Amino acid sequence: MQVLRVTGGARLRGDVSVVGAKNSVLKLMAASLLAPGKTTLSNLPAISDVDIMNELLTRLGCEVVESSDGLVDSVAIDVPEDPSPEAPYELVRKIRGSICVLGPLLARTGRAKVALPGGDAIGSRPLDMHFAGLNRMGAEIHIEHGYIIAEAAQLHGAGIWLDFPSVGATENILTAAVLAKGTTVIDNAAREPEIVDLCHLLQSMGAQIGGVGSSTLEIDGVEALTPTSHRAVADRIVAGTWAIAAAATQGDVTVKGAVAAHLEIALDKLVRAGAQIDVQADGFRVQMHQRPKSFDVVTLPYPGLATDLQPQAIALLSIADGTSMITENLFEARFMFCDEIARMGADVRTDGHHAVVRGTQRLSGAPVRATDIRAGVGLVIAGLVAEGVTEVAEIHHIDRGYVRMEEQLRALGADVIRTESGVFGG
Repeated sequence: MQVLRVTGGARLRGDVSVVGAKNSVLKLMAASLLAPGKTTLSNLPAISDVDIMNELLTRLGCEVVESSDGLVDSVAIDVPEDPSPEAPYELVRKIRGSICVLGPLLARTGRAKVALPGGDAIGSRPLDMHFAGLNRMGAEIHIEHGYIIAEAAQLHGAGIWLDFPSVGATENILTAAVLAKGTTVIDNAAREPEIVDLCHLLQSMGAQIGGVGSSTLEIDGVEALTPTSHRAVADRIVAGTWAIAAAATQGDVTVKGAVAAHLEIALDKLVRAGAQIDVQADGFRVQMHQRPKSFDVVTLPYPGLATDLQPQAIALLSIADGTSMITENLFEARFMFCDEIARMGADVRTDGHHAVVRGTQRLSGAPVRATDIRAGVGLVIAGLVAEGVTEVAEIHHIDRGYVRMEEQLRALGADVIRTESGVFGG
């Protein structure tokens, strides 16, 4: 079993670059199915989730050519006139983002057979809103032998209200609506930068979409779309992770390629903790010269604080001066992370969707396990500020969202290695 062995005590210093957002690129890749021909996507992170999506698209009949420099990828996806409508279980179970092929396949082929998705164990993420929206557009959907079966001879426009601004539901309804007959209006749509990025890709393919970036999207369906080239938006979660790590270690890190406007609340929290944030033309710089001060966290859909930054924030607050209240409004199982960081001496008490973090002067290294992508990097940050050695196991989770994290940390001065050995065996 591979582990990341983190020796605490280093202050992170230097530059780090952020590439395309994992939460966007998988959806961009799926959306390529909407247009026969070759769509080229660039600025993709060289992570395992992208490899899995490449394999899934290949199974759907696409020819995928990938190029990489080790940290960033580009892919050319040549989509056939008649893609296969079936997304198999052995691939879909690995990443929940693969559910985003449902809308494009239904729009292109009139039928989609997609295995119920897997992904991180962070709580229930029902697909009811996906199904209800597609139903209103004329699709018939049922579950059979672990597969979602969706059929529609011709999708049509509809007025759709989402009970919650679900990113996944917005994406599937949007990608189905661009080829539907008539006008679809999605009210209470998700507003995340990754949704905006998907809209920009679709517009460059010829889709007619109004209200981009707002909570109301109006889509006028077109007869056909054409392939295009597109550069993925920067990963705000990775950028936020580096910002929090810099503040936690009292470091000085410039995050290049990031969009500070996508992290306004997160960066404001770090300023309240005592950090100095300097926004630059191509990113931002984080400097911290003191022990962090406590602050409260409430996770909300964008533009609120992202749930994907909650474990990293808890890692910082565990060594902050004062007591913090964390309110998790999106995924009830996020607090599984708290059991692991408590092994390192963090004083974290959970009750339902609340957690109280009482900052302590120092953590101590311990063997811990990543339970999901963000919990994994949260534990790495905790290891950076702990005394002694921390071994983080189950790091395949981290590899799903972060490119060679140990190499980037070493470039910033941290003592982090990937090794086969460890207390968990190997």
